[in-house]
Parts: sequence; C-alpha cells; structure tokens
Amino acid sequence: MTRELVLDTETTGLDYENDHRIVEIGIIELENHLPTGSYFHSYLNPERDSDMRAQEVHGLTREFLNDKPKFSEIADKFMDYIADSKIIIHNASFDIGFINAEL
Repeated sequence: MTRELVLDTETTGLDYENDHRIVEIGIIELENHLPTGSYFHSYLNPERDSDMRAQEVHGLTREFLNDKPKFSEIADKFMDYIADSKIIIHNASFDIGFINAEL
C-alpha cells in the first residue's frame, strides 16, 4: 500500500515573511490513489486579521477564528499525521513556506 496525503492551507495573506499566518489546514489520506476516509482538518487562530482579498477567498473572519487553536497547539498532532508520508500539494512552495514558518 502506498500512503499519500493531499494537503491544502488557507492563510491571512500571501506572505509569511510579513507575518501572515495559516487559518485552515486540511489533509485527506489516499491509499493507492483512493481516499481512505482518514483526514486531518483544523481551523486556526492566526491572532491577526486577514487581508481583505484573502478573506474573500476563504470567508473565514477573525471573529470565527478567535476561539480556534493556535498552530502551536496542533503542531504535534499535525506532524504525527503527516510523518513518513508522501505529500501532494498544488502550490507546494506557498503551503510549505507557511507550514515551515509556523513550525
């Protein structure tokens, strides 16, 4: 069996170097290219507002995200879920840049 994970994030803006943060992370698990039903999903409190254009894309308001966990609170669970897996990401440099900045 080959385990693959398909990962996507939503963020407060386009540039983690300007303190933009992840507001949502989602992963679905595939085995032999077929969904298994296993997934990882979390909304995250970025502790900041989203840029207007980013919020238009994801629709997640600061009010909705205020009571969600911070990335640091889900980081271990996230890392355990992705450990030793092939990860498929549409815009990998974008998502990996944000994940690395959060870690």
